[in-house]
Amino acid sequence: MELKWQGYAFDPTPVTEIIARINTVQEQMAALHLDALFLTHKPDIYYFSGTAQDCYLYIEKDQDPVLFVKRYLPRAQQETALKNIEPIESIKDIPKLVEHCFKKHPGTCGLAFDVVPVKDFHFYKRLFKNTHFVDGSSVIEACRQIKSSWEIQQMKKAALVSKQTFGFMEDNIKPEISEMEFCGMFEAYSRTLGHSGKLLNRHYRSEVFPFHLMSGENGGLPGALDSPLCGTGTSNAYPYGAGPRRIQENEPILIDFGTVLNGYHSDESRMFVIGKLPNKAEDASKASIEILYTLLDKMRPGIPMDEIFETAVNVAKKLCLEDQFLGLPNLKSKFIGHGIGLELVENPILAKGRKTLLEPGMVFAIEPKFIFKNEFAAGIESVIHVTENGSEFLSYTENKIFFC
Repeated sequence: MELKWQGYAFDPTPVTEIIARINTVQEQMAALHLDALFLTHKPDIYYFSGTAQDCYLYIEKDQDPVLFVKRYLPRAQQETALKNIEPIESIKDIPKLVEHCFKKHPGTCGLAFDVVPVKDFHFYKRLFKNTHFVDGSSVIEACRQIKSSWEIQQMKKAALVSKQTFGFMEDNIKPEISEMEFCGMFEAYSRTLGHSGKLLNRHYRSEVFPFHLMSGENGGLPGALDSPLCGTGTSNAYPYGAGPRRIQENEPILIDFGTVLNGYHSDESRMFVIGKLPNKAEDASKASIEILYTLLDKMRPGIPMDEIFETAVNVAKKLCLEDQFLGLPNLKSKFIGHGIGLELVENPILAKGRKTLLEPGMVFAIEPKFIFKNEFAAGIESVIHVTENGSEFLSYTENKIFFC
């Protein structure tokens, strides 16, 4: 593969990255007896091609992939390291082009069943009449969950934007400003640093937004969000995160901020207070930091994921905070962290009962959090990278309570 890069505005994904990813996914395909993989989900296409233009990626198990571009061809040609690029007027052109390029249609083809709508699935079946489509999600996941050194550097760049934004929060938070107004302020600041604004998520029922601020008793309000914490949100139609409540002095304030830069995400939460933090909230905040560092020490290759979850629960129990940890007693979250990369929440999940072993290159947002019903929320979230011998923070924001 030869890169056709000539002075474009953004840095491309290195050609060596794309080649390595294609080789890895083809090995996975061969192991599962997949003849081909048809990618329609933008983050997956970007991961394996380097472009997120309006296109589709077709990968055979033993031949170079083909990128089918609907629009915009010149940008796709500049951005991708792939050499086989075919312009199309419609997705309906793809079957005949596959037959032209590979002399046949695949017998078995993988689709990302976790994100492909049922309507689209039936449409693809009509396009490839003699092809048996199967779930290719595990093949994609096996590649994407192990981050390369280049990807780690991208995530560190996103972490730097997050650190700078938390510094802006510390300097600009003030009493009587509404939760939503303050979120708008620090999101606008982060955009000046390159934050893309739009966060991506793997599951269609999960809401993603760059900020999640809960002040005072709003932090103690449970709700629909699949998280220990919820907040009021802006309406009954959007009942998550920041709302119209005005921030006050001497109350716990939890701010959760998601960053995306060059496609890669960071996800961090920190506690703030304007003035003095009540003792109960300060103790819970310090407990979350203790759990975070305990998990940092625990996370290393070969450790089962459910062991990380149980370790967190046991520390909360030791600190006599088990009832408030990870949600109210009848609404507890069953995970302590989630994979993160090209999507804010992606596999694998550090969940109760999950026996999958940690591997070098996995990256997780770890979020030990507490909810005190109708009182406040407390917690922290930082990004941790599993290395060859242990783990390390990818987050640059100091793991502390921000006293303002």
